[in-house]
Amino acid sequence: MPTRRTIVRGAGLGLLLSPLPFRRVQAGADALRLSMGSPMPQAHPATTCLVEALDAIRAESDGRIDITLYPDSQLGNELSMQSQLRSGAIAFTLTSASSLQTLAPLAGIPGVAYAFSGYVPLWAALDSGPLSERIHDSLAKFGLKAFRLVDNGFRDVITSVRPIATVSDLQGLKIRVPPSPLLTSLFRALGASPTTINLAETYAALQTRVADGMENSLPQIEATRVYEVQKYLSRTGHSWDGLWILAHGRTWDGLPADARALIARHFDAAVERQRQAFVQMNTQGEARLRAKGLVVNTPDRAPFRAALERAGYYAEWKGRFGAEAWTALERHTGPLGA
Repeated sequence: MPTRRTIVRGAGLGLLLSPLPFRRVQAGADALRLSMGSPMPQAHPATTCLVEALDAIRAESDGRIDITLYPDSQLGNELSMQSQLRSGAIAFTLTSASSLQTLAPLAGIPGVAYAFSGYVPLWAALDSGPLSERIHDSLAKFGLKAFRLVDNGFRDVITSVRPIATVSDLQGLKIRVPPSPLLTSLFRALGASPTTINLAETYAALQTRVADGMENSLPQIEATRVYEVQKYLSRTGHSWDGLWILAHGRTWDGLPADARALIARHFDAAVERQRQAFVQMNTQGEARLRAKGLVVNTPDRAPFRAALERAGYYAEWKGRFGAEAWTALERHTGPLGA
């Protein structure tokens, strides 16, 4: 269960306190108090599993390592938290691969449309190997230490105006996307009108028809409760997105080895728990959303991918990511585009 220290509602208290020097994680050492920002709602499994990890770190270190988590964009939107992390104002953040692409372009490559057929090739690509190494190296250039990704799922479209059964149903649709060049490009290529809206403001934007719909994973649709103001859920499965656990590199490097090992071990365990919880939520999510009144359809995805090929989407992103990174991606996805 969340502790009072783990989730605090006052965002103004969330800045990183200057790390106090200590050599061992043991009773009597100076306490290290650090902050971690996240855009995820409190009900999202990324939040609940991180809460468990931070409580375990605090308990195992006898309170010497106290990392406070601020979920639900309490410290600002994702781009703001990335800036805070790079400056060292916060020590850790959870941030989506899709939004991280604006800082380190290669971080967005797992979200290439209709790339991965499922989780087996996805995790093989991202947990180890050439593609994973390239992404980690690209983040290190910005002073960021990357841990493993938590799952934010294969993404679908939810709207208030019509189901998405064919590519033509996307024509002119005002659809909320995160600040991701890849997702913006995807929906523009399919004829929609993508608009970037902070996740915490999305419910109100959909309710007031600033946007006609949004795209996200089923657990995220449930966690944000946007089903209350939308009607149609289309299982487009157009892209996958995950969330990187990141640390400010100099803060991380300044910790003693035993502290780094303790934090890394519990972060890794949190990722494993989160992925399992997310799969379970995702498996059961469609039935729950149907029960809440959503009309659900599953379109044939082949015409969407073909439309992207015709629009030059894959050729564009191969050029932008580079041939070597694209080859590393295709080792796990098969050929993408012409």
